[in-house]
Amino acid sequence: MPVPDWIWCTFIFAFGCCIGSFLNVVVYRLPRDKSLVTPPSACPACNKHIRFYDNIPLLSYILLQGKCRFCKARISPRYFFVELLTGSLFVGLFLIYYRTDIRPSMGMLTEGRWFVYLLHVILLGAFIAASGIDLEYWVIPLSICYLVTAAGIVASTLGVYVIDPALIHNDHLLPWATAGPAAIAIGATIGLAIAWLLIKTGIIKRSYEIDDQAAEQTRDNHDAAPNPKIAPPEPEFNHRIESCREIIFLLPVVACSIAAYWVAARTLSVETWTAFHTRHPAVSGLLGSLFGYFVGCAIVWSIRILGTFGFGKEAMGLGDVHLMGAAGAVIGPLPVVVAFFIAPFFGLAWAGCQMFFKKIRQIPYGPFLSLGILAVMILHDRIMDRIGLLFYR
Repeated sequence: MPVPDWIWCTFIFAFGCCIGSFLNVVVYRLPRDKSLVTPPSACPACNKHIRFYDNIPLLSYILLQGKCRFCKARISPRYFFVELLTGSLFVGLFLIYYRTDIRPSMGMLTEGRWFVYLLHVILLGAFIAASGIDLEYWVIPLSICYLVTAAGIVASTLGVYVIDPALIHNDHLLPWATAGPAAIAIGATIGLAIAWLLIKTGIIKRSYEIDDQAAEQTRDNHDAAPNPKIAPPEPEFNHRIESCREIIFLLPVVACSIAAYWVAARTLSVETWTAFHTRHPAVSGLLGSLFGYFVGCAIVWSIRILGTFGFGKEAMGLGDVHLMGAAGAVIGPLPVVVAFFIAPFFGLAWAGCQMFFKKIRQIPYGPFLSLGILAVMILHDRIMDRIGLLFYR
């Protein structure tokens, strides 16, 4: 007997709200370098531990009227909003995937397609937390991006044991590499390892790196200032020089990618690779996810470097680079490129309001990249039907 939809929706919404409650902890603690596990949740105003019955998603906020039970301090509505948003997105994605024809490739929960939904809600949850932090602190924690990247690579590798590899390939349920992208992914991974080795040995330097002596001098000057409570000034950089350092870091990645593609094109036939990824689909999933990661990073990093050279200041944050890389590892190379070009449409109205009312010209871009990724996840089949065949034939 099939489970009624209202039971599915109720369970998924409740589960999503619980995840949203945890995401609130991430948004509050991660930027402050606090543990996500200990100590238990407490009121920031009076430091009293929050009892379990005061920590029920949505309901506790309503019953307490948005105030602490002990000191009556106001609780930010962000907590209620994040819980409601997460639960709603989880339910909405379930209904779109399995109860509408917007993304027919998802079909039903059978044949292991639930595995894709699970991976996508992990991505959504992580990006909700990253967006909340970016809106408040103008930074995207790389640990969140690394978590999503790892989830994408592992799921794409092991997904062939849950879903028929033919379905994954034909319906583009998970990233999948053909000969050219596979060679590029292998070369880029080798190049990235070389670049990190050069960083670790000190042969090349990180961009926007402050040495210990300069950092200590900045702290001393700040402590000696008339009003040390004011935040210390940001270190000054020549942004174009810092972009040159990033280009040097990326050179091994680009060079090894080109070399690997050149070697593969001259030594491997299409028939050889087809036979290989038919016999070893997990490797195709792994390399497909890696290729998506590098494509997602590349498109944002190229805009970051070009924008920095053009405007003489840092154009986009490295957090945005890793955010799109993580998305590429989950949804694949072509969808992440489309998502990048959709994102500005979500940001235009918000940026206009900010410039008009607050007179600022910079915006945290992570939330709009996340919205672009969500749109592509929903419209995935239509995108692949129109332009996907150019990359997956």
